[in-house]
Amino acid sequence: MVTETRELFAKYTDPAQFARIIEMETVTEMWQRCLAEYPEATAIIDGGESYTFARLENDAALFRTVLSDTAPGSRVALFAANSYDFVKAYLAAVTSGRTAVIFPAQLDAASVFGCCMMFGVSALVYQPDFADRISLVRERLPGVQLIPADALGEEKTPMTNCTGDDACCIVFTGGTTGRSKGALLSHRAVMQGTVNGCYGYQDVFGQRYLLILPLSHVFGLIRNLMTSLYTGSTLFICRNNKDMFRDIAVFRPTILVMVPALAEMALTLSKKFGRNMLGPDLKYIICGAAAVSPYLVDEYDKLGIVLCPGYGLTESANLVSGNPESLKKPTSVGIPYPNQELRVENGELWLKGKNMMTGYVGGDGDQAYEDGWFKTGDLVRFDEDGYLYITGRIKEIIVLPNGENVSPAEVEARFNELDCVQDSQVFEDVNDFGAHILALEVVPRATQLTDVSPEERKAYITAQLEKVNAALPTYQQVSKITVRDSDFARTPAMKIVRYKKCQ
Repeated sequence: MVTETRELFAKYTDPAQFARIIEMETVTEMWQRCLAEYPEATAIIDGGESYTFARLENDAALFRTVLSDTAPGSRVALFAANSYDFVKAYLAAVTSGRTAVIFPAQLDAASVFGCCMMFGVSALVYQPDFADRISLVRERLPGVQLIPADALGEEKTPMTNCTGDDACCIVFTGGTTGRSKGALLSHRAVMQGTVNGCYGYQDVFGQRYLLILPLSHVFGLIRNLMTSLYTGSTLFICRNNKDMFRDIAVFRPTILVMVPALAEMALTLSKKFGRNMLGPDLKYIICGAAAVSPYLVDEYDKLGIVLCPGYGLTESANLVSGNPESLKKPTSVGIPYPNQELRVENGELWLKGKNMMTGYVGGDGDQAYEDGWFKTGDLVRFDEDGYLYITGRIKEIIVLPNGENVSPAEVEARFNELDCVQDSQVFEDVNDFGAHILALEVVPRATQLTDVSPEERKAYITAQLEKVNAALPTYQQVSKITVRDSDFARTPAMKIVRYKKCQ
């Protein structure tokens, strides 16, 4: 069992800044501190307009008045794209003693209605552009108050004091069982995740963040928004990822929070058009939500940018571990953050800690717990220095006809070490004779082998893959290799959609 303390991270941060990283119990406590320390600093930039911390609280106080018709402790759904209005409504809800239920912006009308029923919401805050997708709620749930996200009350309502155990927000997750449900995060969990985002790098406070990830995803909500606010930083909201590089040129961020697929795209364009595609001031890329290739760590280091891989779950308020030594240990997701207990049972990671969710809402999650431990479903190992490595997912294990168990992620990691491979997927397939086999598909890295024909490129990559394959243990070797001409299908969080297992 592993229990870590924050002192492990002290050497990676400026001492004066490390001393300012203070753990707090509630978002209300954090927000009051922000207002005392950074009232006139710019908190949010959205649509060309800047909002100070004081202005954001002014508007949140007016919005708390709009919410006053709902009972304290009730659930308020937020259905909006990334925007200042989302941030305002979220802060208003959670600092007024209510629980913010965060709906993904891509939900259709039937899903919005179903989620309102499943989570028992009292009010639905919606972006006016989404009005057509709340039609079923309007028709069939007259008890749900409908509130435009840009609404403001005529008077201000002060914040409500709450405790660390009080519900803060519900964030969607597939969980360890794969069925969509909500993870209920307490104020204490959200704040532990927020503070964890401050550990493991040199310059923490007063940074410039660009928001690319959806705020409906825990990575965007906790590591991008909440840590930015906590550190008195400025968050520039990129409304359309197609405009990301234009926004980078204007805003010149110092920190980007990205998934690996976006980091790959940014690297490709930087190699083609120069380092300034990422802005002259970029110092750090916080990268997670999927496996991070060592290639990315090395190539960003050549550009003078530190890429920090990490690992987390919605159920753990995003952050479980972060890697402050990514150049030395590029395949690791780092060392565990403080106030957690980590245990490995039959290769599976189990967790306890202040950052853990209260439980699932809208789905049966009892099987995810045993004796108070949350079973992540992730297969892991630790090295001699206490660094954590993800080796696969239990639910993705492929059982071969000979009885051997294969973790696709473990095999993929070997192929992903090739500079010419951006992403890969190992899966179970059936050959022409009806036998079950392991197959591999890869997405080539766009920046490699650009000076040869497509046929020569594919032949070279296939040959490199076959060399890796031959060096694998026999039971892990793939029988079929395909070099793709297009990317894999991806989720809204840019994770690869895995092929279904053969029946």
